[in-house]
Amino acid sequence: MKTAITEMFGIKHPIIQGGMHYVGFAEMAAAVSNAGGLGIITGLTQKTPADLANEIARCRDMTNKPFGVNLTFLPTVNAPDYPGYVRAIIEGGVKAVETAGNNPAQVLPFFKEAGVKVIHKCTSVRHALKAQSIGCDAVSVDGFECGGHPGEDDVPNFILLPRAADELEIPFVSSGGMADGRSLMASIALGASGMNMGTRFIATKEAPVHDNVKAAIVAASELDTRLVMRPLRNTERVMKNDAVEELLRIEKEMGDDLKFEDIIEQVAGVYPSIMMEGEMDKGAWSCGMVAGLINDIPSCQELIDRIMAEAEEIRQRMNAISQD
Repeated sequence: MKTAITEMFGIKHPIIQGGMHYVGFAEMAAAVSNAGGLGIITGLTQKTPADLANEIARCRDMTNKPFGVNLTFLPTVNAPDYPGYVRAIIEGGVKAVETAGNNPAQVLPFFKEAGVKVIHKCTSVRHALKAQSIGCDAVSVDGFECGGHPGEDDVPNFILLPRAADELEIPFVSSGGMADGRSLMASIALGASGMNMGTRFIATKEAPVHDNVKAAIVAASELDTRLVMRPLRNTERVMKNDAVEELLRIEKEMGDDLKFEDIIEQVAGVYPSIMMEGEMDKGAWSCGMVAGLINDIPSCQELIDRIMAEAEEIRQRMNAISQD
């Protein structure tokens, strides 16, 4: 399938693996890229720019296909060494970057000069238009269904994607609720040029996370996520567990007086214990409602091949309908 996204990033299938903390290691990115999609290394999971450079090199040893790096710009006092991470990406020869969080305008000139294509994650049309205006090459439009941070507008993809199609001139992919060939074809019908999957890729054989994490996603339904940090206007969709229930209790108890420090035990620094050690009640971890559509743990190759076969079946069915 050829779209503006496959042409932009030089990939076979219009499927991107989104950046995920303590999931987007070289093993994950290489597996997705080898299967014809665009794998993404999560930049800030690597503690230093030197670590990221090593991870990029490791990925190069595992695939000769295009892959990218996610660089999330955090609203923090003690900012990571962003210039160092940018240098590691450019010097590593990476030609695709997924930016997220705050406005990436300060790094775009460096990426442009190096011929790096930038796709920015957006949760609203207004943010997507801003990304377009500052020179991003594409955007990932994240609906309310997504795991992680869905923004504060609560607009699901059946509305958000056609709105983006109405307004944007640059290509975009869908994100949030994406799992299979139906997701891909629906996204294209609504104006996208491909789709971004996060949670679905965690439940694959190559995902470098503990088996407990994969089992939790397979066991979950679409009703098993929770929204946390809404009072702080930093809403995150996470898998329900004991720590999340405690977090929600604290939020309710504190009301308008809630501060980040009140819930730091449940949200800060918990990912290594969850993703690497499988301590499923250690804290809050991002997971999308799409868990309700995930029932197995295939390889990335099996998953992407299946998605594309399903998409082709749908295309043929729609063609048959049009001829009646």
